[in-house]
Amino acid sequence: MERDSVFHNDRLGAPRNPLLDQLPSYQSLLYRRKPSASGSTKRRGSSRTRLGSSSSGKWGQTTLARQHEEKHRTQTLQRPVRELPKPMAEKRRDKDQRLEQAKDLSSWIQWRQGTRRTLRRLTEDGFEMLSNLELWRGDIHVIEGMFGTGILSYFSFLRFLVLLNFVMFLLMFGFVMLPIITAPHASGNTTFNHVDGFECSNYPSTSRRGLVVFHQHITDLLSGAGFLEQTYLFYGYYKVETIHFPKFTYNLPLAYLLVTIAYLFLSLIWIVKRSATGFKRKLVQDEDRFQSFCNKIFAGWDFCIVNDSAARLKRSSLLYELKTDLEEERIKQKMADRTRKEKCRIYVIRLILNLFVIAVLAACFYSIYIATNLSQKAQMTKVNFILDLIYEYLPSIVITLANFITPLIFSLIIQFEDYSPAFEIRFTLMRCVFMRLTSICVLLISLWGQITSCQEGNCVCGYNHILYPCWESRVGQEMYKLMIFDFIIICAVTVFVEFPRKLIVDYCDCGLAKWWGQQEFAIPQNVLGIVYGQTICWIGTFYCPLLPAICTIKYFIIFYIKKVTLVNNCRPATRPFRASSSNFFFLAVLLIGLALACVPVTIGIAQISCSQACGPFVNYTTSWEVLPRTVSQLPAGARTFLLAISSEAFAVSLFVITCLAMFYVIALAGAHKRVINQLREQLVMDGRDKRFLIQKLCQAQRTCAIRSTGSGFRSHSSDRVSPSYRSNSGIFLVQPPPDSATHV
Repeated sequence: MERDSVFHNDRLGAPRNPLLDQLPSYQSLLYRRKPSASGSTKRRGSSRTRLGSSSSGKWGQTTLARQHEEKHRTQTLQRPVRELPKPMAEKRRDKDQRLEQAKDLSSWIQWRQGTRRTLRRLTEDGFEMLSNLELWRGDIHVIEGMFGTGILSYFSFLRFLVLLNFVMFLLMFGFVMLPIITAPHASGNTTFNHVDGFECSNYPSTSRRGLVVFHQHITDLLSGAGFLEQTYLFYGYYKVETIHFPKFTYNLPLAYLLVTIAYLFLSLIWIVKRSATGFKRKLVQDEDRFQSFCNKIFAGWDFCIVNDSAARLKRSSLLYELKTDLEEERIKQKMADRTRKEKCRIYVIRLILNLFVIAVLAACFYSIYIATNLSQKAQMTKVNFILDLIYEYLPSIVITLANFITPLIFSLIIQFEDYSPAFEIRFTLMRCVFMRLTSICVLLISLWGQITSCQEGNCVCGYNHILYPCWESRVGQEMYKLMIFDFIIICAVTVFVEFPRKLIVDYCDCGLAKWWGQQEFAIPQNVLGIVYGQTICWIGTFYCPLLPAICTIKYFIIFYIKKVTLVNNCRPATRPFRASSSNFFFLAVLLIGLALACVPVTIGIAQISCSQACGPFVNYTTSWEVLPRTVSQLPAGARTFLLAISSEAFAVSLFVITCLAMFYVIALAGAHKRVINQLREQLVMDGRDKRFLIQKLCQAQRTCAIRSTGSGFRSHSSDRVSPSYRSNSGIFLVQPPPDSATHV
């Protein structure tokens, strides 16, 4: 029976090796076994049992190895020759061998193999054709080659939003607009919501009559009022209750509500699905700082880069990241060494600065509130073209100024709060995200405050029907103006700021221009801009159904604007946002924007009374009322099933099951984490063992060199015949004295 010469049972009397007793891994194992002697005895017994059965299982292991080799050989033969990892000469020999073997096969087998190869080639060609149809595939590869994967993540994120908005537009167009468009051409009978002459049903036309000046059309185009208000663009145009086709009846209010829920739910699922991969990668990479250093040093280079300047920039960014990590370690050590007095001083400074940040945010929100009220009052009276346009866009102007000024203030304040460099970036970005997204909510709150308040104190219609006969269209116009103004600002900054700055830096030799430098392409700030626009789109789609189409066109143009300004006007940031976590950060911010967008949409659907003069929900108190009324008209079985699903008992049961599943996943994740920690410890111990063995080998080489110098040439055959053990010389041979106890 074969026996391992190193790991064996000491009771069998086989030779042992004391070198392994000195390994760090074995010493650590002995240290862990000391607390529980009984458990140690059980583990030794189980170790002996496994050792005794090793020789009996040798034949089974050999058989499994042969089966694995046969399976691998079969898979290799089935793979195409061009996919084999072999030199070209070996591929030619394999091809000739396969052709020779194919001659001996029957015609049926040859036909099957030829058909399989043809289908495989057709499938590969189909996938390749689909990949060529991918939006901006060539442009994104060019950007990746010039600037690396960090900036690539921004453009990939922009492409994702283009596809998302296009799908949202298809939902709104297919289920809301298309039935109205096709009804007259498909023998459909459209039933409009009735107008009974009540004061809440009065919706005066906003179209301009008589001689219209050209600039008034520009004002209407930029504000969404005038000739655009009663078109497919806004909520008020869809004043249809049912469409009677020859074989079925289409309930437009129900379709309008369900499509709104569908695009929000679809956005949630799509974002979560895309962010899962980035979250796993970020969780693994941020787990251990030592692993982060190793990844940057040995696997941090981006091999997609083909440009010399981009390669130099990547080198400097890796150097910056290493410096940042070392600075974080230094700051952590500094934080650990702080005295109580220093901690109190830091906390007081942070408290004062955060109170100042809250004051800045409060001032911005109050300015938005005042600007919204002033804009709504000024729109009732027309003065001239310029002032009317300024009043129309006054909330958008104030929000844009706040979004421009507050990041500068936050970047200045964060320097005095004594955080680590990475946390400074994240904390500043989260403050900017809060400012941008909350400003939209403040705008809607101030707008709804005017919609739901009446001069008499008691709104007869549930809203101010005198100033806002169709308040949903007015909210849609505000979202439309925010979207248009954001696009105008992006184009204006590119043309009037970044391009002149590029010319000044290139052709002006003054010290101020050199100090100013070329514009940096800041990835997080650009991402916050498009997330801000996407949040507006989610909120405004219910009130402006064509807003996803406008947003798709806007992002499509922004892609080329940003590409041109990146290649010609800007340079990548010297302090880059970490490419490894950028995709997850982008989607996390987008998820926050979606959560904030759901709040005003839900309030508008379930709480505020619908307009009685426009829209598909004229006959309902709130938009949500169409759903329970439709359920009440269903057959008894379907109605009972839906009521059971929406009951409290089902909700509690679902919550309990979800909690159990979550606890199971958490426990499973904890077990996996413990296994990962054990494997990491094992890797560390393996490294220590290798270092120990290398040290012993070096000692042995030095001892042999000294001995050979002192005693002259010596025959090596005598050493092989009579092995010995010397404890002081550092040489450890295979057969030590029998008093050692090496076992695992």
